[in-house]
Amino acid sequence: MKEIILIKDGELSLKGLNRCNFENKLVNSIKRRLKPLGEINIIKAQSTIYIDPQSEDFDFEEALERVGRIFGIACYSRACVCEKTCEDIFSKAPVYLAEQLKRIKTFKVEAKRADKTFPLKSPEICMELGGILLENFPHLRVDVHNPDIIVTVEVRDFAAYIRGNQEKGAGGLPVGTSGRAELLISGGIDSPVAGYMMAKRGLSLNAIHFASPPYTSALAEEKVKKLLSKVARYSGPINLAVVPFTEIQEEIRNKCPEDYFTLIMRRMMMRISAIVAKKDECLGLITGESLGQVASQTLPAIASTDSVSDIPVLRPLIGMDKEEIIKISRAIDAFETSILPYEDCCTVFTPKHPHTRPKPGQCEKAEEALQIEPLIERAIEGIEYSYIE
Repeated sequence: MKEIILIKDGELSLKGLNRCNFENKLVNSIKRRLKPLGEINIIKAQSTIYIDPQSEDFDFEEALERVGRIFGIACYSRACVCEKTCEDIFSKAPVYLAEQLKRIKTFKVEAKRADKTFPLKSPEICMELGGILLENFPHLRVDVHNPDIIVTVEVRDFAAYIRGNQEKGAGGLPVGTSGRAELLISGGIDSPVAGYMMAKRGLSLNAIHFASPPYTSALAEEKVKKLLSKVARYSGPINLAVVPFTEIQEEIRNKCPEDYFTLIMRRMMMRISAIVAKKDECLGLITGESLGQVASQTLPAIASTDSVSDIPVLRPLIGMDKEEIIKISRAIDAFETSILPYEDCCTVFTPKHPHTRPKPGQCEKAEEALQIEPLIERAIEGIEYSYIE
């Protein structure tokens, strides 16, 4: 029997005149993710995308796993292709669904008759097929409220399709439909989750990481690359910029008040990130800050760091607690990597009593001893780039 993958695009149906652009982005994402598995033919019609494998050895299990990580997809399923005749549909359904139906106790049948020329109406399809399945699998019973499996027949313009339960997709918007932004990634739990969440809203990602050798090790940088590879399974490839930050941190330690160290460090990161982001044609920055989680994430501290960036700073975790963030981190398989014990530059030279509520002008005064522009220029000159996929 010929099998395909059926995809429902959910939120894209609300996009009006721009819908075609969103659907094209989604189709391109699907093609790129499934390309290593072999040649496929993709058709889009009636809020559904049809993935038709062109080779006998196509790996459906791997394809479904990849499809499940593509943003813009509401739900998906394997389906059997039938001719648009009652005979073909009713003969193939019990054979195609046999393995699933043997393992469950209850079912219901749903029918969607997009082609109104089909001789049976939707309720008639349900009754006929329900009776056939009960004859072939006597252990089953019908449960229209909470069935173990929903058997669906879709009669479309060019074929009919039989499928079992749908899998929930990643949701959101296709990556690239909202532009591109730069993710500040330290190596902790929060920033990979922040990148994942903004990719879900259609942003393509670049990333920037600040390294401070010898205070931070090469293992810390490898940890960041591994975390980005987890995010890239959902967002697509990510360009990573690694910024040498040692000189800046040592200058801050030697010339600035200790209690302002964290704030000044973050302001320098924001300045550099904004410059790199604009160079890379990014429209904004993404951070993993959560309000009140640490000393640098109070509202006055956030206002102070935002004041040195001339592009938007997106904080998708701002209202989340740590348990909520950890739950998402585990779901995207980033948590175990995030907790590996390799120090990042944010933990270097941490003051004993960091200033948490700076008033306007205080950070600027504390920075007066620094030669900010030359420090930034040298840091940007030393950037090393990597491509993460």
